[in-house]
Parts: sequence; C-alpha cells; structure tokens
Amino acid sequence: MIKYHRGVILLCMIIPLNALGQEAGSGLDYQATMIGNPAVTGSEGNGILRLSYLNFYPGNNYDLHNVRLSYDGYFPALHGGAGFYLSDNYLGGIVNDLKGGFSYSYFLQAGKNLFISAGLSASFYHRGYNTGGAILPDMIDPLGGAFLPSGESIASKGKTVLDLGTGFLFMTGKIYGGFAVTHLAEPDLSETDIASEKLERKLLLHVAADIGLGKEEKLRIFPAGNLEFGNGFLSAGAGASIESKYLSVNSILLYDNFRNFDLQTGFSINAGSLLVFYNYRFNIVSGNSMLPFSILHHTGIAFRLNNVDKRKTVKTINFPKL
Repeated sequence: MIKYHRGVILLCMIIPLNALGQEAGSGLDYQATMIGNPAVTGSEGNGILRLSYLNFYPGNNYDLHNVRLSYDGYFPALHGGAGFYLSDNYLGGIVNDLKGGFSYSYFLQAGKNLFISAGLSASFYHRGYNTGGAILPDMIDPLGGAFLPSGESIASKGKTVLDLGTGFLFMTGKIYGGFAVTHLAEPDLSETDIASEKLERKLLLHVAADIGLGKEEKLRIFPAGNLEFGNGFLSAGAGASIESKYLSVNSILLYDNFRNFDLQTGFSINAGSLLVFYNYRFNIVSGNSMLPFSILHHTGIAFRLNNVDKRKTVKTINFPKL
C-alpha cells in the first residue's frame, strides 16, 4: 500500500512538471532529433527507420513509458529530406499523449563549405484520459489507508490539436548545429476556457562535431550539447560519443531548472544496415528528494533502408550515436 501511495504522489508530481514543460522529454537524443528540429530530416542521407522504447523511473511500478517510430531520408527529387514520426507517451494508465507528424527540409549550399537546411513540420497531438483508476490526493486517508470519495473531478474526454514547427541546421566542415521552434500554433489541449493547457512555444538549440582520432581516423569522437527551454522549463545537456566501426559508447551530463543533475551512459552496436542501442540515465543530484535514482532505460534499433551517393548529391553528416 505504501508503494502504491508513492506511485500516486509521484504521478501528481509528474503531471505539473509535464504542464510546465508541456510534454515529456528525454533530453539529448539524436535518435529523435527530427521530432525536435525538422531541419535535420534526411541530413544523414540514408533512409533510416528508427524504433525506440523508453521506460521512465524503472523498478518503481509507476507505469510511465514512451514508444517512438520514425523514418526520414534524402530524396533528390525534393532537393531535401522528408520523413514522418509517431510517438506515444503512456503516463501511469491515466494520461496518454499520442503524437505524429510529417517533416520536410530543403538543402542549400550557401558557401564553399557552408550548408544550410531549413525545415518545416506539421503534426497532430492527441491527449487522452483514463480516469477509471485515478487516485486523487484528497481520496487518501493517511491514517487508515482507505480511499475516500473525491471532491474533485477529472475531465475524461480527450482532445486532438494540430501543431507546426520550424528549424534550421548549419553545417561547416566537421561542425554542425541548429535551432528550432516547436508549437508555433500554440494549440490548446484544454476542454474548457477555465484552465488553459496551451502548448507554449519551445526553443531547441543543439550543436555537435565529428572529430577523427589518429592518423587513419578509425576512432572518432562526437562532442555534443543542447539547450531547450519554454514556458518556465529549461534543460541543458553536454557529452560525447566515442565510436569505432562497430561499437560506440557515450556519456552525457544533463541539468534542468528544477536543480536536477542526471548522468546518462550507453552504447550502440553497428552491424552495417542495423544499429542497436541502449542508454541508462540515473540521478546524481535531485532538486526533489522523491526523485528515484533510476531515471530511464532507453533502447531501440535503427535500419538503414536505402543509400544515397553522399559526395555527389548532398552534403550529409553523421550524428553521434546518442
């Protein structure tokens, strides 16, 4: 019973954070950069199908999960990249956020060694509720452990809204970076005019580099960083991935304005057209003593479905395997 109450309390804590940040995020994640910045769509050249799964606060029975599916590639006829994605956030069996969209990016050579990509995305966002098993704070009797009738109510009707995003990507030599603004339309997920659940505009900045080590450059290091903020929420991350032909390892330090410091480590195995990856994030310093030590497990696979003649048709980049 105590563990169940902790789960209820944590869910009550997560929902306000979700409202401040507007949506659940996983920090620095190059397996989902297209969702945050449509300008990176197709920038790796090859058509890549990605499948990933995230389990938040594992081992605590909080039932918080995310699954993602995406595909993007470069298409010469479009002179740029195109792709789509689907994402589902399952939050404790009560809140379910289903998102999906399409993105397009136009590639432009602006100088001898300067390449720019401009992207647009159009998507839907559906927030659904299952209130049958919801336990509100005023229903818990701290002395007797009984569940009392609640004086509050939760709207169980879901809502679907349309959303837009835009972004830019700059590439010069072995350095690349970009910025994006999502929720341009600031859609409102609330069912009434009493409480607004607007998805406020969110700004994402990210940068990375591709540095060869040694004379033959068989080992490469990819330093990377990002900054994301909007509607009272700020998060930043910095780290690096060290990669060989078949194996890569990474480490990232993350911070948010709730005074949380997290460390993420992981690895990936590259088997030509197939990439398998796993990341584990844990909390180092918590701004809230209730935050569990284990933050998330993240695993997935990526398939390269078709090849592009990179040197002749388009300037492409290698993203760090984070």
